[in-house]
Amino acid sequence: MLRKIQPLDLAATVIFALLVMAHAGPLAAAESSVKVATFDLDVTPPTGSMMAYDPVRRQDELGLRCRGLVIMGSGKPIVLCAVDWIGIANDSHDKFRQTIAAAAETSADRVAVHSLHQHDAPRSDFSAEQLLHHAGATDLGPFESSFQRGVLDRLGDAIHTGLANARTITHAGFGTAVVEKVASNRRLLGDDGLVKATRYTTCRDPQLRAEPEGTIDPELNCLAFYDGDHAVASITYYACHPQSYYRTGVPSPDFPGIARTIRGQDTPDTMHIHFNGAGGNIGAGKYNDGNKENRLILAGRVADAMKRSLENAERFPIDATDIQWNVHPVALSPAPHLNREELQAAVQTAKGPDAQSAASDLAWLNRCQSGHKIDVACLGVGDVRILHLPGELFVEYQLAAKRMRSDLHVAMAAYGDYGTGYIGTEIAYGQGGYETSPRASRVDKSCETVLMDAITSLLEASPQKAKP
Repeated sequence: MLRKIQPLDLAATVIFALLVMAHAGPLAAAESSVKVATFDLDVTPPTGSMMAYDPVRRQDELGLRCRGLVIMGSGKPIVLCAVDWIGIANDSHDKFRQTIAAAAETSADRVAVHSLHQHDAPRSDFSAEQLLHHAGATDLGPFESSFQRGVLDRLGDAIHTGLANARTITHAGFGTAVVEKVASNRRLLGDDGLVKATRYTTCRDPQLRAEPEGTIDPELNCLAFYDGDHAVASITYYACHPQSYYRTGVPSPDFPGIARTIRGQDTPDTMHIHFNGAGGNIGAGKYNDGNKENRLILAGRVADAMKRSLENAERFPIDATDIQWNVHPVALSPAPHLNREELQAAVQTAKGPDAQSAASDLAWLNRCQSGHKIDVACLGVGDVRILHLPGELFVEYQLAAKRMRSDLHVAMAAYGDYGTGYIGTEIAYGQGGYETSPRASRVDKSCETVLMDAITSLLEASPQKAKP
């Protein structure tokens, strides 16, 4: 026989239910919130250490930075990291991701590490360094990695400091601004469809500078995270080689890094992080005749676009369900000119730059033949998609990705794992030119199909969240 419910029992039940609901509401909100932590580390090499091409003879007003952010709330943390170095390749790229993952308490497949590709800056390739060591080389050149390993030792501390100051994120935003008179295509084609000249990032030939800009992506894209009305982080993406001039012996973030610094001075309470897009065949050559004054002119144009893209960003509220991270591992075939026996012999017998170049090529070939795969990844924030790609990627990949999902806001960071060298389109490998030559590219032309399949898969994997 059921006991009759007394008024006091009913009142107690109602009060208990209200208490549970009162506690469950804030708890549920906390569990679905997004937090972002930023980190910033000085990665300027000391005097006497080797950069990509020359030793450091002195340090200047501006240094090199390693900047990034940790996104928390949607599964394991996601980390984006941009470094003012020419490239981070092979085992070095692995070690950077593993070090960051350990500090952020996540897995390496949820970490994206990219270089901005400045030339008065270090490179890092522990795989090539090891090959040279085993060959008994006394001159490791840019692959002498004591400074780079020291950066890894400090990077974890920088991330821990950032995590202690994480901010709750209420909104994200995406903005776009056109960059005027910076980017131009480096590969100038003749009437026969072949490369007739390369318009490098410094171009002193007035006839080559007079040629049209060619195929570029003029847009600078900005993904921003907000705590209320305050922009906690502004992350920008623009496809262009970053050189105005180099081989000075002075570490320099060049014009994209100076643009980032200008924005940091404009809004010092916002962390400004910049990524190089698919700028492998893009440079400032049309607008840069080698005059040193052009560095600040180019920086000002990029900084202006960074400012406008943040100012016109369309804000939207987000919670953890709006954050997505998808990874598509790919196996990229090595270029047919990479011959193991010849490279091994060159590493053993060649000296200086020739041995170092052979070590770079052999390191990549070893990775390919061991079955190593590169993670192509995509960050989703609401209807924003940020693709993360390896190497010196041609701009056509970026343009194709944007056309593929015109219903989404798509941006791209390239210069991830630098072991590949340049990655051209399939047709480009038959057109000649520096970027697809054996000197520059370590991948086969079949990589276009592999990478486009990965991009397609990633952009289709996470459909846009329906608006309420």
